[in-house]
Amino acid sequence: MSGLTHFDAAGNAVMVDVGGKAHTERLAVARGRVTMAPETLRTIEAHGFKKGDVLAVAQLAGIMGAKKTSELIPLCHPLALTSVKVELRPDPAASAVEIEATAKVAGQTGVEMEALTAVAVAALTVYDMCKAVDRGMRIGDIRLVRKEGGKSGTFEQG
Repeated sequence: MSGLTHFDAAGNAVMVDVGGKAHTERLAVARGRVTMAPETLRTIEAHGFKKGDVLAVAQLAGIMGAKKTSELIPLCHPLALTSVKVELRPDPAASAVEIEATAKVAGQTGVEMEALTAVAVAALTVYDMCKAVDRGMRIGDIRLVRKEGGKSGTFEQG
């Protein structure tokens, strides 16, 4: 069925059998952003939200999200992640918080979904913590920017 790996010949959803694949070091990097009013970003930078340090809480939430990916995304393999790093950086010029997540595993399948989930959960956490003062925030541009390891090799885009 069009080369999609999560469907069998009859079109039924299946979890891909990775049992015969070699264990290799795999890495994925994903990015995204939360765009907001300039005052909201200034409040984040000044640690002015009563709920706590927005960037620190979102960083932790992103790491936790990566660890829960197989519970959130159907047909995703549970992975023994060896590393998850989530960085959030204020970008005053864009009035946004830029988010980057890097996930690593030594295994039989990639970690793209874990990196993407980490970014999405971190972005949702920023929104949740700031929504009382800025309901117009926008979460966007979540994308895979790098993948290493496995049979398909390296993928990279800006």
